[in-house]
Amino acid sequence: MADDPYVELRHAMVDAQIRRRGIAADRVLSAMERVPRHEFVPPQYRAKAYEDEPLPIGGGQTISQPYIVAAMTAALRLGGQETVLEIGTGCGYQAAVLSLLAEKVFTVEWRAELTRTAEENLKRLGFGNVQVYCGDGSEGLPESAPYDAILVAAAAPALPAPLLEQLKEDGRMIAPVGREEHQHLLLVTKSGTSYFKEKRDSCRFVPLLGQHGWKPWELL
Repeated sequence: MADDPYVELRHAMVDAQIRRRGIAADRVLSAMERVPRHEFVPPQYRAKAYEDEPLPIGGGQTISQPYIVAAMTAALRLGGQETVLEIGTGCGYQAAVLSLLAEKVFTVEWRAELTRTAEENLKRLGFGNVQVYCGDGSEGLPESAPYDAILVAAAAPALPAPLLEQLKEDGRMIAPVGREEHQHLLLVTKSGTSYFKEKRDSCRFVPLLGQHGWKPWELL
C-alpha cells in the first residue's frame, strides 16, 4: 500500500478518534493504522471512510464507527496466538483488524451477499488467515470451537448461550446487548462454569438475527 493516498487520514483517525479517547493498546492502534477502511466501504462512501461514524454497506447493514471497532478489539487483549470467532462479518473490516492480532479468525455472516463481499475484500487485500462462513451467527461455529476470544458485531437481546459455551477457559467475549434501539457492550470472561460480565461503552448496532438473537419477524 505504498501508494495509498489514505495513509495520512488513517493515522489522523487513529490519533484523534481512538488514541485520544483512551485506547492505548499499541497492537490495536497499529492494526487500525494498517487496515485500509476505504477498501471495505462502497465507492460512494470512500471520501467518508475515516470519519467518526458508521457507514452503510448495503442490505441495511453498516461498517462500525472506528472507535467502536478499536474498543471492542482492545477488550479482547489479543496476543497473536489466538483463535478468534467473529459474529456479523459485514464487509469484512473488523475481521481484517482481528486478523493482524490473532493467529486464526473465523467469521460468520447471516446475509449471503455480504458473505461474498467480505470474502472478496479479504482475499483481494491479502488477509489470508480469515475464514468466512454464511449462517446463523447466534449459533456460533461449533466445528472450530473452542475459541480464545469471540467478538459479536451485531446486537442481541441477551448473550447467546452457544457463544458462551464455545469460549475456552479464560476466554473473553465482547458483545452489544440490549434493546433493538440501544445497547451496551458487555465484556464476558469465562472461568469454569461462571461468566464474569463487565459493562462497557454505550452503543447501537444492527440486530443479530438468528435462533439466539432477534427473530426476523420480531423486527417487522
